[in-house]
Amino acid sequence: MRGNVTDGKKKTCPLLLRVFTTNTGRHHRMEEFSRGNVPSSELQIYTWMDATLKELTSLVKEVYPEARKKGTHFSFAIVYPDPKRPCYRVKEIGSTVSGRKGADDSMTLQSQRFQIGDYLDIAITPPNRAPMPPQAGRMRPY
Repeated sequence: MRGNVTDGKKKTCPLLLRVFTTNTGRHHRMEEFSRGNVPSSELQIYTWMDATLKELTSLVKEVYPEARKKGTHFSFAIVYPDPKRPCYRVKEIGSTVSGRKGADDSMTLQSQRFQIGDYLDIAITPPNRAPMPPQAGRMRPY
């Protein structure tokens, strides 16, 4: 339970979240974040550390109308600088599906140890190509 969200957010300064999206269902390659470069598909969102994946999904859908289709899959990953080498690392944190409730909907950036300066990479998969949820004993098509 979060209590009175509006009061807490009014007292906390928002952060600038740099979001990179793909519509291929796969995250960007880490090489695309090297040597000061970033992918070209950047969205800049002012938000708070307690923003949920479902809230971030809604903001992305405002910018990309094609992502509003029911069944569109959003896979979230944090891209952060490697503390030991001059490169970036990726940590997949969860996913949401447009028009459906899911276990990761209420996950927050803060709960996944997101730090100001990290990037968010979102792999968007259209409904007709969305990954199947894992199921025990599912048969593989040949």
